[in-house]
Amino acid sequence: MALPQPAAGPKYKRVADTIQTAIRSGDLRAGDKLPPVRELAWSLGITPGTVARAYTLLTDAGHAVAEVGRGTFVANRTTRVTRPVREYVTVPVQDGKLSLFSPQLPDLGQVSLIQNAFARIGETAPERLLHYPTREAYRPLREAAVYWLRSIPLGSIDESDVVIVHGAQNGLSVILQTILHGPRPTVLVEDMAYPGFRRTADLLRADVVGVPSDEHGLLPDALSEIARTTRAQVLCTSPDVHNPTLACTPSERRKAIAEVCRTQDIQIIEDNCYRRTDITAPSYRILAPERAWHLTSISKLLTPALRIGFATAPRGRGPELRQIAEHGFFGIAQPLAEVAERILTAPETDEIMVAIRERMAEYVRVAVNALGTYRLTWHEDVPFLWLPLPQGWRAAAFCRAAEARGIQIRSADEFALRDGRAPHAVRIAVNAQVPLQVFENAMLQLRDLLGHPPEQISV
Repeated sequence: MALPQPAAGPKYKRVADTIQTAIRSGDLRAGDKLPPVRELAWSLGITPGTVARAYTLLTDAGHAVAEVGRGTFVANRTTRVTRPVREYVTVPVQDGKLSLFSPQLPDLGQVSLIQNAFARIGETAPERLLHYPTREAYRPLREAAVYWLRSIPLGSIDESDVVIVHGAQNGLSVILQTILHGPRPTVLVEDMAYPGFRRTADLLRADVVGVPSDEHGLLPDALSEIARTTRAQVLCTSPDVHNPTLACTPSERRKAIAEVCRTQDIQIIEDNCYRRTDITAPSYRILAPERAWHLTSISKLLTPALRIGFATAPRGRGPELRQIAEHGFFGIAQPLAEVAERILTAPETDEIMVAIRERMAEYVRVAVNALGTYRLTWHEDVPFLWLPLPQGWRAAAFCRAAEARGIQIRSADEFALRDGRAPHAVRIAVNAQVPLQVFENAMLQLRDLLGHPPEQISV
């Protein structure tokens, strides 16, 4: 057996892919015994642990069956592994209120995938459950992360560039700790921005300054002037999916922003947690590879429960980023790392993510059908919508009126800086853990509210 040579991907995934190819071609048939782990490892010049992980991938996906004392065999091709799916849960509806504060993903197979991954932890070598994790112990997960990130245009990326963090918020903190220096550094953000940028900067005793934007994102001239006067050290931005407005920064604007950051010696943190599938514009890691840090997680695509994120450093700064993470929390728990590794490399993970996107898009379309006569901004890949309110409504009043009808949404005020001004608009997150009809009824309730602004005059 020869290993294929894809552009990226851990060795055990390549071994599993080779065996799957042999099964599909008929070279391996149902009931055939796969080579013993140590024998195949010796013949391929890899470690037994690598082969064991490959066999685990095959058995998890139902392509092989492990029999205690006998070995691993090709599974019957007519046998299908069924995974229980529970699309709707009751947690997002509490006290009679439907929460549309944050996106809620349906279970389309990822719960079973996670449960199976945790069940396999018992097969871990005992010493891995007794010792502090090491950098080398995390290598398989970093390789799996590189494989999982393969669809994002990040340029050249190696496992040594990636640090595994406890979700994107923790990753943001680790990156800022790596970058910031001096007693009172300045962090730049969009004038309407994800609140986590501000809160993390506050914890690190950094000043936060907003940069004006238009429908295409940050204004380069304004960025240049503010950077010059504040001597800012870093820019935090979300060019693919701006939160909350859904603005997407086109290529030429990104190039101009990257040039300003290069001229003013500003580091760039690119938050890419939503991962739109139709983006063709280059990432900042391609445009400014010497200063761009990339941040993403599995929270918006699979589940936020595991708190798994990936912070990618500019080439050559991975060890520095990893040192900050190790000094802060040593690293994520080793059992959790193994669970994440299995999930990221499972053959069905990509299919599950596609199914989740398609289901979330159904809910987005329902919202658009109900609210589309207003100035709604939306995208089928993004699990929230941005709604500037019609004349007669203020954001705070509209949110209170919506909650009185049992619907919780976020005001634009939550995304503005403390000294900034927010438009009269709201963000509506998709909750796909309730039946589509329940969500549609909520959208119709919001439409009714939009058409009936309050009539009283304040005196």
